Amino acid sequence: MTAGLSSDALRLALYGTAAPEPEVRILTAGPLSAELIEGNLRNIRFHGVEVLRAISFVVRDKDWGTYAPTLSDLVIEEGEGRFAVRYRAECVGPGGERLVYAGRIEGTPARLVFEGEAVPEGDFLTNRCGFTVLHPVIGLAGAEVEVEHVDGRRVPARLPDLIDPAQPFKDMRAISHSVAPGVRATCRMEGDAFEMEDQRNWSDASYKTYVRPLSLPWPYVLPAGVPVRQRVTLAILAEAAGAPTPQADAPVALTPGATRGRLPRFGLAIAPEEAAATFEAGDELAALAPQTLLFHFDPTAGHGPAELAAFAKLAAAQSGEAVLEYVVPCARPLDAEFGDLAGQVAAAGLRLDAIAVSPSVDRRSTPPGSVWPPCPPLEEVYEAARRAFPALRLGGGMFSYFTELNRKRPPVALLDYVTHCTCPIVHDADDRAVMQSLEALPFILRSARAIIGVDKPYRIGPSTIGMRQNPYGARVMPNPARRRVPMAQIDPRQDGLFAAAYMVGTAARLAAAGVESFIGAALTGPFGLLAGPGEGGRRPVFHAARWLAAIGGAPAIALVSADPSRVLALAGATQAGDRVLLAANLTPREQALALPFGGRARLLDETSVLSGEGPRPVEIGAGPFTLPPYAVLRLEG
Repeated sequence: MTAGLSSDALRLALYGTAAPEPEVRILTAGPLSAELIEGNLRNIRFHGVEVLRAISFVVRDKDWGTYAPTLSDLVIEEGEGRFAVRYRAECVGPGGERLVYAGRIEGTPARLVFEGEAVPEGDFLTNRCGFTVLHPVIGLAGAEVEVEHVDGRRVPARLPDLIDPAQPFKDMRAISHSVAPGVRATCRMEGDAFEMEDQRNWSDASYKTYVRPLSLPWPYVLPAGVPVRQRVTLAILAEAAGAPTPQADAPVALTPGATRGRLPRFGLAIAPEEAAATFEAGDELAALAPQTLLFHFDPTAGHGPAELAAFAKLAAAQSGEAVLEYVVPCARPLDAEFGDLAGQVAAAGLRLDAIAVSPSVDRRSTPPGSVWPPCPPLEEVYEAARRAFPALRLGGGMFSYFTELNRKRPPVALLDYVTHCTCPIVHDADDRAVMQSLEALPFILRSARAIIGVDKPYRIGPSTIGMRQNPYGARVMPNPARRRVPMAQIDPRQDGLFAAAYMVGTAARLAAAGVESFIGAALTGPFGLLAGPGEGGRRPVFHAARWLAAIGGAPAIALVSADPSRVLALAGATQAGDRVLLAANLTPREQALALPFGGRARLLDETSVLSGEGPRPVEIGAGPFTLPPYAVLRLEG
């Protein structure tokens, strides 16, 4: 952690908010350790090796928004190889709805027990109330486990390698897995029936075991006065002397390989409400020089000829690719809807190179076991689009997330490319969880390739920290206080250096998978590279986007990070024969970086942000280079 990180100015530079993350209390009982954060447990380790990513007592509202509980009567006891925690927590909704629950945690060197009890004072509407358990994916994807079901059966199984669109395990009572040679962990869940979902669908780097099957109706009511009691027990059996303790952090080496394929082209999303502001910022748009502008058009939201005319002005003012993202109403015959759109596009003079289409109803998630809403077959949608726009590249897939693509797989033979979006704050919004979502991206990309084939062009649509629309509820979560809130459209980190590191980390993952293009931001608005009126000019993430756009489409140089949880990087070859490398520190701590070559370098860090002068030149010496927290380095040589 750099000196002075507690200052408001530095926090604003890094995170876009002066509010610190919740306090972390490290609990230890011999070789067992866990982090206590707002009454829940994270980063549960045995001899330093991660066993579980989290055990949490979670309360969600009717839109799957997560309540932020207020804790009281917190008591923490530690000593003699054990720890104990107890507290009360209160959840209050926007309508005054209230739920109070008690938490009790006990830990010994090989056993952890977490109990929760909620007694609603009045009827309480919720989509979930109870425990969730997260298993990490790195090292466990595809691993053997044993699942005990509620009827007592014990069944050998495997955690999914490719991402499972449904629940891999249902009616669970316990699950066991190997932590390290000679060390096995069993997690037992009591008080209700539990099931597991593959959270990589939503960019979470975890498998989540949760309470109450999704096949049951939701939202549901917790009746007044009826207690909800649950317990999670983690037991560790160590036959050997103990799991090895991970070594201290060494410099992160970046190892180059051969040139293969091309780096993703970088693009911006243009919502109708931001078209005028984007056009007015024409000089900044020209300085950024994105390869793609993606225009969002949704007739069910009232978009029409005026919005297309605004898009036409933007498309005419830049030479890059222009793509229309068309939400198909499917309320009339498809040929009539697409024919009307084609006429409006022509009348507006909108130059297009491609069109991506998706039925309006597919913006809503349909969980496994639910009834799919009425919708024309995708074959008919794509064929109608092709008839109306025969000269354009045709894209399809989902305008939401891989989750929905995985559950409703498109007829890819009818498409020129397949697309979907990502969002790292569907379930969790703390800084570590957002960066850990980059661990899930390789699994998403490989699973998508298993669906669409290795040769089909593949694009990642608008993918930002903030959520542009909520497929799982009626709204994105309001965030007037600019906190770290799951499912919020406005995320304060878009204003900070954090967003720049996250964007470069995302691009690095996509480059390794051969993704054709990446829509990483907007120019203005909540997902913008520019601050709002009266808030300053370029956000730090503008500079990262500009660097990505400058090498977008260049021949890619394979680049492997020795520790992708700390540093991710991508590299490309310029027409002049030079190599350009972008590396991002994904952590709040300085990282030593072993670079594969030297040359001219510029650094985007807290110093350059606080000075307001943008990336600054730095010297690259013979030894490891120190990369400050959430900094991005550009190296050319």
